[in-house]
Amino acid sequence: MPKAQLKNRTAYVYLSSEKDLHDWKQQAEKSHVSLSQFVYEHVTNSLRQEEGEDNYIPRSKLIEQLRQKDEAIEKLTRENEITKLALERVEAELRRYRTAPFLDDNFQGIRKYDKKLIDLLKKREVLDSDRLLLLLRINPTETDLVKAVSKQLENLEAYGLVEKTRRGWKWIGE
Repeated sequence: MPKAQLKNRTAYVYLSSEKDLHDWKQQAEKSHVSLSQFVYEHVTNSLRQEEGEDNYIPRSKLIEQLRQKDEAIEKLTRENEITKLALERVEAELRRYRTAPFLDDNFQGIRKYDKKLIDLLKKREVLDSDRLLLLLRINPTETDLVKAVSKQLENLEAYGLVEKTRRGWKWIGE
């Protein structure tokens, strides 16, 4: 920037003491702005408040609002994580409950098939077992759940609704 432009925008301020200058410099550092920016913001803030601008919010209030919003976001993020964990546990328990009839060879009655399994098979052309478990959010180490899914697939195959291909399971039903 040319010196002439800089000089046209410069104002000199003489403070009543060196201590005041030192205090202002510390306040500017604390606010993470230059001394020039610090003085400009505070003078502008004072003038706007005196003029009674309705929509003007002082920097200090904006910083406080931002801090409060950050705290609210942090709190909601923690609550969201807790809720997700609780939901995952409930879904896992529900899967165990719904798959129990498929693990009992002596079960008599009506078995309810996993709707998500059926929907996934109907939507996709071919799904291999690993991808299917991933989409069902079943950990392959949960052997009971894996067995139950396998049993459901075998039953669906016996009913002529799916077939096992070299690439995976394919829906052939209506």
